[in-house]
Amino acid sequence: MKYTQLSEEERYRIAALRVEGKSLSTIARRLGRAPSTISREVSRNRYPTDGHYRAYHAERMSRGRRSRARRGTRFGASDWKTVVRLLRLDWSPQQVSGHLKLKGLPSMSHETIYQYLLRDRRHGGDLWQRLRGARKQRRKRYGAYDSRGRLAGKRAITERPLEAENRSTIGHWEIDTVHGKGLGAVLTLVDRRSGYVQIGLLHRCTAWETNWRLGKLMARHPGCYHTITSDNGCEFHAYREVEAASEVRFYFAAPHHSWERGTNENTNGLIRQYLPKGMSFENLTQQACDAIARKLNNRPRKRHGYRSPKEVSNGALHS
Repeated sequence: MKYTQLSEEERYRIAALRVEGKSLSTIARRLGRAPSTISREVSRNRYPTDGHYRAYHAERMSRGRRSRARRGTRFGASDWKTVVRLLRLDWSPQQVSGHLKLKGLPSMSHETIYQYLLRDRRHGGDLWQRLRGARKQRRKRYGAYDSRGRLAGKRAITERPLEAENRSTIGHWEIDTVHGKGLGAVLTLVDRRSGYVQIGLLHRCTAWETNWRLGKLMARHPGCYHTITSDNGCEFHAYREVEAASEVRFYFAAPHHSWERGTNENTNGLIRQYLPKGMSFENLTQQACDAIARKLNNRPRKRHGYRSPKEVSNGALHS
């Protein structure tokens, strides 16, 4: 005979018969139920403070379990297919969750997606490796000192125009380099307003090659470079040549004040997901750098209401 769950009426009958002192087997016989069903019902739905069986509490507990079960199964295969596709684009669970809600798709919390990733890992899947937290976190180095910041005549970050400071317009950038094993590096440029990033390959991290690559990247978006904020690395010491050839103006953060370029620092962390520390850039190509930039520029950001940097730039910048 097919099993059916106990009804609310049956729970009140169980409670009444328990008050009369009837045994579980007697209650089961009177309700036409298996003794194991009655035993399980009384055991799992006892009132927490005194251990007695109360019908209203048992019914509430049962409804809660059914509700949680429905929530766990309300997503179909097509819903999870969409989630997996976005995770394989290296989106975080929070970004996936926000994107689904923004686009009017069946929404699920980022915690639900994290639990899915954990189950996938336990069953030998590889989706969890897409999480940025799967990689070793960077550590701050202590005791290091160099002579950066001794460039005469440079503009301080405090002199930046207001629109650069408050991120109100497109065209105010932060610049940095991310180094690989050996001599190779990549030049990173990120727009402060939108988070739109450009990545350029440097075979040697010299001032000459930095300026050459910067010119190539700037040529992709003419008229969209007003200011560039830099650290005090030697590769940026020839900045006046860039200023002479364009309308852009350079500004420099205080030495060892990386937090003054937080947009760039955060973006470099995202790039490290694809170019981890210790990796040689010897076989890296500009095409690969462009592919990484496209992924990041199409990835939704929480601070933009889960719109992507490309969407926020509203066509002013494009790959």
